[in-house]
Parts: sequence; structure tokens; C-alpha cells
Amino acid sequence: MRVFGLIRQFQRLSRYQDVKLTAQAQDRLRALALWQETGKVGLACQTFGLSRASLYRWRKRLDPKDLASIQDHSRRPHRLRKPTWSLTLVETLKRLRETYPRWGKDKLVVLLRREGFSVSTSMVGRMLTYLKQHHRLIESPRFTISARKRRLNRPYAIRKPSDYIPHRPGDLVQLDTLDLRPVPGVILKQFTARDVISRWDVLEAHYRATAQSASSFLHALQARMPFPIRAFQVDGGSEFFAQFEVACQQLGIRLFVLPPKSPKLNGAVERANRTHTEEFYEVTESSWTVEELNQELLEWEKIYNTIRPHQALRYLTPLQFLKQLGIIPNKDPSPSHMY
Repeated sequence: MRVFGLIRQFQRLSRYQDVKLTAQAQDRLRALALWQETGKVGLACQTFGLSRASLYRWRKRLDPKDLASIQDHSRRPHRLRKPTWSLTLVETLKRLRETYPRWGKDKLVVLLRREGFSVSTSMVGRMLTYLKQHHRLIESPRFTISARKRRLNRPYAIRKPSDYIPHRPGDLVQLDTLDLRPVPGVILKQFTARDVISRWDVLEAHYRATAQSASSFLHALQARMPFPIRAFQVDGGSEFFAQFEVACQQLGIRLFVLPPKSPKLNGAVERANRTHTEEFYEVTESSWTVEELNQELLEWEKIYNTIRPHQALRYLTPLQFLKQLGIIPNKDPSPSHMY
């Protein structure tokens, strides 16, 4: 059955009112009119594709003297929950987010609890939304860099045996390089090392990624990782040839090389490069000389290993994780000898 127009009662009322109804409201009136004319609620529901509950609700809502009553109303609650956080808490969160602009609520709540605040993760998320909506928290601009890698044939090293499974910090440290191209004409290389168990990272920038610079980075690793290194895993980059392989052999450190086109097997250090790109380079106005950049990277490395909560470690820092394992004594508040 097709229904044209409204019933006469509604039409007479509309003569004395300047009511502009939406198409949806007009369909509701037509459905109510069909129900009133035929007395069959099922027919009205079937004709307009409605449920009985909807039709009963609209009949209850409709005021014959005010056709606008059939239109949709605001569903906003009459009572809204008011914020319960203090000004001190908001200012502390704002300071922490501006200090670590790429850290989300899960990490920031850990830092707030360290400062003595009793706060939930969801409340931190609401506070961040509040600060952004009121333009009190301005996100830092991102500085774009690119990453390109070369893969060559390896003259030496072995594939990681399938039965070699790391269990302790130092059992497997993944190495990779990151191209830094912040401005035209400036190309730097960052060496990144990540221990797959403790998530302890070591970073160092060089002008070129050569075997000699990789050997130099190897000495920095031994100085700044708080545990002995038993094995490295690298990709097919030429920087991990020659002097680097000789140095590994002399130190008795096993060296595993990835198969071609398989960066996923070095996933831990690949993820580390993304983290350092997002949380350091994209939000920091860095110096683009190796000497100054390495000082800034050293400070960021300290933050990353001793302050930043890690979700993979159940929001512990790598330093706290190593203390739990007894590798770093609890009486030592920070590995100051490394920084």
C-alpha cells in the first residue's frame, strides 16, 4: 500500500503552524496516519519498514498541537559527568607530554604514578583530549626523514640456527642502520642496536655506514650495554663486512646474517628505528653534525633505557627489567657509568 500525504487532522493543524519537518519526521507522521485510519499497527509497520516499538514511541511523543514534537531530539544526557582531576595533575601531564610528545596515555600514566598521582589510564586519555580540544596542548611538528638500505652478498657469517633461541639479555642483539636525510645535502647514518630480551638500545650516528664505523660502534656497544653480548644479528649491509666481522671473531661474539629480503627477521631493531624516528627525530630540532647529534642521542638513549615505560616489558623500563633479573644491582639508581 502506498500512502500519499498526511491525514486531514494533521493537515488542518499545519495551516496554523509554520513547521518545517524533515523527510524522516514526515514519514513518521504518515505511518501514524495509516495506523489511525486503518487501525492496523501491523500494516503501518510493514508498509514503512518499522518496528512496533518505534511506532508506539512516536505516538507517545507526538503532540497534535505541535508537529515538531515528532522530530528527533537531542540525546545529550541531562547530567554530564564533570572532570574530577586537579589543576596540578593537568599541568603535570601537560609538562610530561611536551617533554615526551610521542608517548601515549599508557606510558604517561606510569610517569604520573611515579610522581605520586593516583590516576587511571582512561583518565589520562580524557585529560589529553581535553587539553587538545581547548588548544592547551599543541602537538610538535614532525621532521621527515627517509630510510634506504642496500643489500649485498655476504662473503662470511652464518644464518642463525633454528635451535638458537635467546633466553637472557645479551643472547641476541640485533643491529641495523638508519638513513637520516633531514635537509637537502645532509646524509647521516645511525647505527641502532637492540637487545631482544631487555629492549636495551644503543644508538650512534656517523657520517657514513662503513665497516670501520661499524667496528667503532661495536666498542660503544660493549661500553654501554650492561651485560655481555654473546651474538649479533645483522642484515646484508656492506657495513657489517670486513673489519666488523673480524672484530666479532676476535671478541668471540657469534655473528648471524639474515637471508636476502627478510627484514621481518630483524623485527626488533626495525621497530626500534621506527620508535626513535617518531619519538626523537620527528619531534626534536636536532643538530646535524655527528658530534652534536651523538650528544643528543646519548641523552635520548638514557631516557629510552631508564625513563620510558615499555609495553613489551609490562610498562617497566629496560633498567627496571634488568634490576629484576639481578643483572644490575638494585642499589645502583642508574647506570651512570654508561652515560
